[in-house]
Amino acid sequence: MKRWTKTVSTAVLAGALLAGGVTGGLWTGADRAYAASTASTVSSVINVTGSGEVLTKPDIAYLSIGVQSEGNTAAAAQKANATKLNKVTQLLKEKWSISADDIQTSQFYVQPNYTYNEKEGQKLKGYTANHTLTVKYRDLDKIGQLLDEATNSGANNVDNVRFSVENPSTYEEEAITKALGNAQSKASAVAKAAKRGLGALVSVTVDGGEAQIFAQRENAMSKSLLDAGGGTEIQSGQVTVKVQVSAQYEMN
Repeated sequence: MKRWTKTVSTAVLAGALLAGGVTGGLWTGADRAYAASTASTVSSVINVTGSGEVLTKPDIAYLSIGVQSEGNTAAAAQKANATKLNKVTQLLKEKWSISADDIQTSQFYVQPNYTYNEKEGQKLKGYTANHTLTVKYRDLDKIGQLLDEATNSGANNVDNVRFSVENPSTYEEEAITKALGNAQSKASAVAKAAKRGLGALVSVTVDGGEAQIFAQRENAMSKSLLDAGGGTEIQSGQVTVKVQVSAQYEMN
């Protein structure tokens, strides 16, 4: 009986020692990992930002086309405006073959108008209704003609035309390459000034997660040649696809 008890005790003790050895091994590994992490943290690094730009021709335009009407009552102003808007929308869809998915209301309001004088004070004059559409259009050479016809159909609030690229990812890789090159040049200058060498790239992040498009805007009315007997001319120019990155380099 004593021998059996001793055997169990020995087995338990051996198990405890084995567990202790495994535990010690794990702790030693964690300790080494922590030491390596600490060494990496305290090593010399350079943090820089870089930017890269790609100029390209736009392939899409966003047109702001609106109608505005006045009336003695809010209902009268809104009804008159709806008639104008329906005519403009019909023109865009039927003659210019613009999909309903590419026509979106961006602004709508009906508001009272007041006059004021010292004798009568504030007095209701009537109401103004406004309905503005944002229209996506891709045949950029015909924008001027489209705006002229929309105006002739009742659109009396044609605002800026914004040019852009529909799929910026097409130019994103080139912009990222330029941005990272710009970041590396900055890091090299810092290392040189510190009389050190530039080491490996540790990490890089594209700020914002995607390319930013700096679209060109044109004021449609400022390009109008209607007074000279011509049509509206809109110049698409170029747009800028820009990427900014944050990069970290080792410093030797």
